[in-house]
Amino acid sequence: MESIHQKILIITAPSGAGKTSITHFLMQEIPSLAFSISATTRKSRENEKHEIDYYFIEMEEFKKKIQLKEFAEWEMVYEGKYYGTLKSELKRIWGLQKIPVLDIDVKGALHIQQQYPENTLSIFVEPPSVDELKNRLQSRGTESEESIRARINKASYEISFKDQFDKIIVNDNLERACLEAHAIVKDFLKS
Repeated sequence: MESIHQKILIITAPSGAGKTSITHFLMQEIPSLAFSISATTRKSRENEKHEIDYYFIEMEEFKKKIQLKEFAEWEMVYEGKYYGTLKSELKRIWGLQKIPVLDIDVKGALHIQQQYPENTLSIFVEPPSVDELKNRLQSRGTESEESIRARINKASYEISFKDQFDKIIVNDNLERACLEAHAIVKDFLKS
């Protein structure tokens, strides 16, 4: 049996599908999980805090970390906005004897699976429909119409990769999706 600190849990989905809500639920319910803080070049939103929600990094520093191979994965998710998982963040969590939970985009999730094939569980959260996803993004009130259009186009593309992940959860009911994710993760932790 593998030791707990070598495992990785990946939660991925198109933006607005509910991966962050499901991740928060899992974090509250399963003490052996620890949130892996992603790095990004985007500006923080009003309620976000550096080193809690994200590592907010300037573009030049981010690119330097790419050159130094300090990321387990990274992507330019939207034009001019980079996101990534620092190797040091995974090591920090394993050092706490916990399992990192990566709440990341689809391409990043595929990269992590390729690099750590033996010890990851990947869950793809699928929205019930692209129209419902658009409604969710609009209701956030944080995006311009142009940004929502870009996210919807990207979401349609990302959904095409869903079969490359270990488990797929359709989030047509958040409570049910959270309970389904909980059962899947508990099985993973027992393995």
